[in-house]
Amino acid sequence: MDKKIALVTGGSRGIGKACALELAKAGYDVAINYVGNEEAANQTVFELKKFGGNAEAFRFDVTNKEAVENGIKEIVGKYGRIDVLVNNAGITRDGLFMLMSADNWESVINTNLNSAYYVTKPIAKIMTKQQSGAIINMSSIIGIYGNAGQANYATAKAGLIGFTKALAKELAGRNIRVNAIAPGFIQTDMTKDLKLDGIYDHIPLKRLGQPEDIAKAVKFLAEDAQYVTGQVLQVDGGLVI
Repeated sequence: MDKKIALVTGGSRGIGKACALELAKAGYDVAINYVGNEEAANQTVFELKKFGGNAEAFRFDVTNKEAVENGIKEIVGKYGRIDVLVNNAGITRDGLFMLMSADNWESVINTNLNSAYYVTKPIAKIMTKQQSGAIINMSSIIGIYGNAGQANYATAKAGLIGFTKALAKELAGRNIRVNAIAPGFIQTDMTKDLKLDGIYDHIPLKRLGQPEDIAKAVKFLAEDAQYVTGQVLQVDGGLVI
């Protein structure tokens, strides 16, 4: 098949939606995963189809191993293959560690880190049979330098970096590239309630990033970076230098 297929988890809004749109522009058929907001997912599919390719939303919980396996089987049953996986699904449950509930710890670890295991494992098997593929894990600068009040989020995002590097070494012989992106402060629903007083003083480019900034990096790693694997691309306006 000449047509390439991309799956973006958490693809109905924000960074995930921007990534899906960028891949659709590049000629991919795009499957997006969502779990809650059906209206947003349907709107995203509508926008994706404007680029002339196939697009579809698949509802399954990325923290549920069985649901993930069934969802991926459905995608592969319809499209025959998966060429690009963007592990983007994520949540925040911020709070000081000494006051953090076990539920808030586990929900962030499950959604942001364990989901990458559940989603990537069956897809890595598919890509191995294809002898090609690109996996892009959405980490964060918080996983690189940490942040008070985000011990759960920092742990999950740092874990994705280790996961990326280990998997890159395991899968390189199968012509599968595995990279991560570490966004800085990006203007999305997830960051709209953050207190950003003074943050601009620490960003050399003096602005927040846009979802499209991350999407272009995803397209680069998916399509153009054929000799790049095991890397963490920081898209943060120079915040972590």
